[in-house]
Amino acid sequence: MSAESDTMAGIRHKAETLIEALPYLQRYAGKTFVVKYGGHAMGDETAAMEFASDIVLLKAVGINPVVVHGGGPQIGQMLERLGVETKFVDGLRVTDKATAEVAEMVLSGAINKQLVGWLAKAGGKAIGLSGKDGNLVVATKLQRTQKDPESLIEQALDLGFVGEPAKVDISVIDTAIASGMIPVIAPIGAGEDGHTYNINADTMAGSLAAALGAARLFLLTDVAGVLDKQGELLSDLNPADIAKLQQDGTIAGGMIPKLETCVKAVEAGCEAAVVLDGRVPHAMLLEFFTARGAGTLISAA
Repeated sequence: MSAESDTMAGIRHKAETLIEALPYLQRYAGKTFVVKYGGHAMGDETAAMEFASDIVLLKAVGINPVVVHGGGPQIGQMLERLGVETKFVDGLRVTDKATAEVAEMVLSGAINKQLVGWLAKAGGKAIGLSGKDGNLVVATKLQRTQKDPESLIEQALDLGFVGEPAKVDISVIDTAIASGMIPVIAPIGAGEDGHTYNINADTMAGSLAAALGAARLFLLTDVAGVLDKQGELLSDLNPADIAKLQQDGTIAGGMIPKLETCVKAVEAGCEAAVVLDGRVPHAMLLEFFTARGAGTLISAA
């Protein structure tokens, strides 16, 4: 095949890709996507710029992306540099007042503004926010229990200033979107008690997706999606499927809270949620704009 033929084949392939994407573009124009960004991709500059380009593309084709970011490893690094001891219980960071101040500094400051900068470099117009801005998220202290290994009695855990959304007011997001901006949100919220609370980024994204009635909630992770016992990707799930898979042990560990977030979101007004591998270049676009998909789609039924 000649070089000219190769070029024409490449052009045809690109045209076919655009044609395949057209129905999705038409269906979701003007809709909102909430994207939780974290994991491996956040620590890799090339992957971060690819992510930023994907978000700017969504905005350019008429979709309204809202980005919620994590930052646990970066918080840990800063705490270590400052000599602040870190303690975890059941995978959750115990957050005293000093840790909460560091978490806010890293999440609302360094990471949030870095993401805004990446989006600007990709040609977008983004605005950095936290749950504190415009009373976006009023937090309440996270209540957790732990079974004592000897007595087997459930005991309350005090995780300090770790919170969860109690009230969501999307006015500030609506204002940003109406102004043509991409909201980038740090998972920090103020409580009615006046304290600052660190909120799990997945939980924050799920609550915002529900409040916004988002067409999609994307949770970018470091795995391909939900896998069966043979390691094969499960492409479509509903809450009943998830309950069965959790009961038989197929779903375990860190995937459980992620899927709980997805189920809560779709049962509260988000059209569908997707768990997918943020390490794969343009995974979000592959999931959304192609018939093949790239992760696990969770819908209410």
